[in-house]
Amino acid sequence: MIPIRIVLVDTTHPGNIGAVARAMKNMALQDLVLVRPTALPSAEATARASGADDLLMRARVSDSVEAAIADCGFVIGCTARERVQHWQVLEPRAAAARMIVESATRSVAVLFGAERIGLTNEELARCHCLLRIPANPQYESLNLAMAVQIVCYELFVASGGSLPRAERAVPLASAAEMQRLYAHLDEVMKEVDFTDRTQAGVHLMGRLQRLFNRAELDENEVNILRGLLTAIQGKRRTAGSRSAGGGA
Repeated sequence: MIPIRIVLVDTTHPGNIGAVARAMKNMALQDLVLVRPTALPSAEATARASGADDLLMRARVSDSVEAAIADCGFVIGCTARERVQHWQVLEPRAAAARMIVESATRSVAVLFGAERIGLTNEELARCHCLLRIPANPQYESLNLAMAVQIVCYELFVASGGSLPRAERAVPLASAAEMQRLYAHLDEVMKEVDFTDRTQAGVHLMGRLQRLFNRAELDENEVNILRGLLTAIQGKRRTAGSRSAGGGA
């Protein structure tokens, strides 16, 4: 589990609290503190937790931000304000990386304010730096749970969480195999008179090599392409022989 505390301050909608619990459990966080929630416990919060009700039940309730972060050595506040003087403002990815580093030596918390007004100046004053989620300038309004989900996701990624690396059933083609493919391709292109039509006349093979390199061909795929090229050569030779015989 990721040792970062999520602190919700003056949350007015219990459904948001449940959705936050779900977002946290999705991303391997479990330390949730609620400062002066309007309604809790709540059937709506439990329903929105959707399987994360165990995390919701463990959430601690505090009567002040000061108490909620008393043991924390590093605190970040989430803000929607475009310009905030006197504070360093980080985007979620940079903020998550910083929190993961700081969590190795001290307790870390990230604060989210009330849905309507966010964190007050007094609450911001308790933060070491701020976090702002960039969004469409024409519509920057993020739901509280959505904002928490974004931050939790970035924390998950920063902590090393990722999709499991897929094992290849067939190894990638070696550099030598790729060079043999390119040589074979060049041979067939000359046979069918498929040449570079650009003024310099030297870029076509380079472009084809870059195309196949981006595709990350495996050994089987290279063999398929080599087989196709060989079949093209065979058809041309057969057609050439018939043509020569018909003219005799």
